[in-house]
Amino acid sequence: MTRARYQQISLDDTPYYHCISRCVRRAYLCGDDPVSGHNFDHRKQWLVTRIKQLSAQFAIDVCAYAIMSNHYHLVLFVNEEKAKNWSDEEVIRHWTAIFPRNAAIIETLRKNANSRKAQKQLIQQVDSWRERLMDISWFMRCLNESVARQANKEDDCKGRFWEGRFKSQALLDEKALVTCMAYVDLNPVRAGMSESLDTSDFTSIQERLISHAKKVKNRSYRQHRLLTRRGAKHLVGRQSSRKQSPLKPLKDLPGIDDGNIPFSQQSYFELLESTCKALALVNHEPAKATHILEEKQSVLQSLGIPASTWIRSVKYFHRHYGTAAGAESSLVHFHNSRIKAGVDFKYPHKWIRGVHSARLLYGT
Repeated sequence: MTRARYQQISLDDTPYYHCISRCVRRAYLCGDDPVSGHNFDHRKQWLVTRIKQLSAQFAIDVCAYAIMSNHYHLVLFVNEEKAKNWSDEEVIRHWTAIFPRNAAIIETLRKNANSRKAQKQLIQQVDSWRERLMDISWFMRCLNESVARQANKEDDCKGRFWEGRFKSQALLDEKALVTCMAYVDLNPVRAGMSESLDTSDFTSIQERLISHAKKVKNRSYRQHRLLTRRGAKHLVGRQSSRKQSPLKPLKDLPGIDDGNIPFSQQSYFELLESTCKALALVNHEPAKATHILEEKQSVLQSLGIPASTWIRSVKYFHRHYGTAAGAESSLVHFHNSRIKAGVDFKYPHKWIRGVHSARLLYGT
């Protein structure tokens, strides 16, 4: 049953959310369409550019993304504190950068500044915009609508581009966050579209590798090839004139409870490199795949995730969880929060989706 978005998102429980949108009928409207024979890879660049433009205006940071041929994934961090610390003028500037015509509302209200009603409406309007600027639903609405209009104009047609509402998934603890980010970054590898991180076009891991390579003075052959890769031109060449926000630095990822996520950018690169090798072996030599991760991955040890669990989580993350992902205790707490928010479950105290998977993957 479809539920209101406020019943699925709770910033009191976590600021991290995994969002997915699919093209209508799962058609390859952002890739190489086998039915029409047309290639729409350029639309992937539209999505990346629009995501960054919106992130620059919203109080929402992008932690990971993967743009596929018929869907895309985002891992978002809602910076509630940032939005609340913006002055009224900053809120107006950010909102009108997205919706320029709304500037006329503010201009009209300020012309009638002597009226108490106008003053009250101005305060209410700014407060409403402040809430929207840290609202995932508004972020996704601005993203999907913009791309849909652009694609329909290109195709000279009308109708739906996306199949419906986006799917959101709360990431309730550090284990779920790191696993989901890896799951998103490794999408092209897992789908067989790419064999390495370098060739995983339109993913956040490729962007992070390119950003790192740009800063290196004595580049390796691999880094040089990455910077000259045709599929990465949108990251290396000239950027759009409109302001774009970079990916949220891994060292600045705040934990769900206290402190920061216990890994650096380099250790995350190494984790995904090892996982790439393990995924290539897991079907034929599962023991060797597990050994590769056990031998090299201190990040998994610090998070308390066994190597065999990690491979299964990264490969089948979408099958394990529904509205939320995390350890059993995190899922129970989130479930209780949703009941308090007014979600009407048929059997509220008998079944919580994802608990069985949490026990298998992360224990209790």
